[in-house]
Amino acid sequence: MITLLTILAVGFVLGMRHATDADHVIAVSTIVTREQKASRAAIVGAAWGIGHTVTIFAVGSILILFRITLPPRVGLSMELAVGLMLIVLGIRNLRASFLWPARPLRNEHKPTVHYHAHGDYIHAHASQPATPPSHSHLETPVSRLDRWFGRSSLYSMLRPLLIGIVHGLAGSAAIALLVLSTIPSARWAVAYLVIFGFGTILGMMLITLALASTFSFGQKHFFNVGRHFEWAAGAISLVFGMFVTYQIGFGAGLFAANPIWIPK
Repeated sequence: MITLLTILAVGFVLGMRHATDADHVIAVSTIVTREQKASRAAIVGAAWGIGHTVTIFAVGSILILFRITLPPRVGLSMELAVGLMLIVLGIRNLRASFLWPARPLRNEHKPTVHYHAHGDYIHAHASQPATPPSHSHLETPVSRLDRWFGRSSLYSMLRPLLIGIVHGLAGSAAIALLVLSTIPSARWAVAYLVIFGFGTILGMMLITLALASTFSFGQKHFFNVGRHFEWAAGAISLVFGMFVTYQIGFGAGLFAANPIWIPK
C-alpha cells in the first residue's frame, strides 16, 4: 500500500511538472496575454487543466482497461493536432496585436482616429462630432455571440478548455503506457491518472498566475507593452507550432508510408 501511495504522490508531482511542457505554456500564454486580472488568468489555467485532465482520464482509462495499443499513425495524428493548434493560436495573436488599440493622434485638420472593440472584434473609424459611426455595433459576429452567451461563465472558458482537451489527446497515450509499465493494477492505474490530472491543473494555475502577474506589471509601468507581449506570444506559438508540425509530419514520417511513433 505504501508503494502505491508513493506512486500516486509521484503522479501528482509529475502532473505539476507536465504543466510546464513548452507546448502547454506557449498555448496558454496566447490567451493569458488578454487577461487583465491574475484571478481570471488562474481560472484560464484551471479550465485548460480540466480539459487536459478529462481527455487524459477518458482516453488513458480506455487504453489501460482494455490494453489497447494505438497505431503509430493515430498517435502521431493526435500530436499533430497540437502543432496545428499552436499555429492557429499564433496567427490569431499576431493578427490581434496589430489591431491593438492605440492612443488617438489629434490634428486640427484631420479627424481623430477612434479605436474600439466589441469583444474580440477591434476596429477603427474617424470620429466626427456630428457624424455617427458608419456601422452597427450590434451586427458584428462576436457581438452576436456575446449577446447569446456573454452572461455564461462557461463561454469565456471554452477556448482554454478546448486547448486542454487537444493537449490531453496528444499526451494520453504516452502517460497510459508509462502507467501500465509501472502499476500492474488497472484500478490504481486509473487512480494515478486522476491524481496526475489534479497535479496538472494546479501546475497550470500557478503558471498562468505567474504569467498574468508579469503582464499586469508590465502594462502598468510601460506604455503599450501589452501589445508586445501578445505579439511575442503569437510569434513563439506560430514558430513552435510549425516546428512541431514539421517534426511530426516529416521527421516522424506521419505523411510517409511507414511512420515511426515513440510516445513521450
